[in-house]
Amino acid sequence: MKITSARDLAAVVRGRRMDLHLSQTELASRTGVSRPWLSRIEAGKPTAEFGLIIRLCETLGLSLHLAIDDRGSDDSRIDLDAVLEEYEAR
Repeated sequence: MKITSARDLAAVVRGRRMDLHLSQTELASRTGVSRPWLSRIEAGKPTAEFGLIIRLCETLGLSLHLAIDDRGSDDSRIDLDAVLEEYEAR
């Protein structure tokens, strides 16, 4: 699924939480965030600490994939480890 906005992320997080039959309180507790923070994310809050978003995705069993979108295509995936190694080598 291609996520292009905070609203897209909100829909995915809320949908996955509901698929897992978790309340906001339960998911917030498992993730180590507050319920109000999670509520704001599910409402489409446009800013949030990236580390907490990653932790939330991990708790939900979701993964993030970065893609190069030069041609408007979402089928090109990049190896983040390789990119990081390349930047570290500079």
